[in-house]
Amino acid sequence: ANLALQEGRLAAAQMELDSAQNQLDEKQTELDEVQAMYDAAMKEKQDLLDDAEACRRKMSNATALIEGLGGEKLRWTASSKNFQNQIINLVGNVLLATGFLSYSGPFNQEYRNLLLQLWKKEMDNSKIPYSKNLNLTGMLVDNATVDEWNLQGLPNDDLSIQNGIIVTKASRYPLLIDPQGQGKIWIKNKEKNNGLQVNS
Repeated sequence: ANLALQEGRLAAAQMELDSAQNQLDEKQTELDEVQAMYDAAMKEKQDLLDDAEACRRKMSNATALIEGLGGEKLRWTASSKNFQNQIINLVGNVLLATGFLSYSGPFNQEYRNLLLQLWKKEMDNSKIPYSKNLNLTGMLVDNATVDEWNLQGLPNDDLSIQNGIIVTKASRYPLLIDPQGQGKIWIKNKEKNNGLQVNS
């Protein structure tokens, strides 16, 4: 009789255990669903944070680019205006440069400057535009070439550089009045790899 009573109690306890296990399984399923929703929400939150950070970086880069281009706009505007002036003055500048190359070779610095002033006066009278601050040396030769000439023995003064321009750019044979022999040394050094022949 006691065994039967205990078996009944065991069966009741087993039923309660099964019921509790079923409830636990249901709650675990609900918990898993809620955990999945939480994980999805946290992933979405992290994605949004990453997107926000990427947007901040892009905005920062765009701001820096816009600020940088703002300064460039001023420079480009000035350069464009300068180019327009160069186009307007190009004919006159080329006319002065060709006159210099064609006619000023045999003369000293003072007479070359006088010729240049006379030409500018004639161009003003004829209304031919030219750059008022024209640097013929800068127009006809670059600094690297001048440095190379200096290494070859050409002095660095304006007259010598002008002579170097006339020697290398003019179509006529140049006349070198060279009492100190500097021009002769320079030409020998400059042309020694080109088979220069010298008659003393």
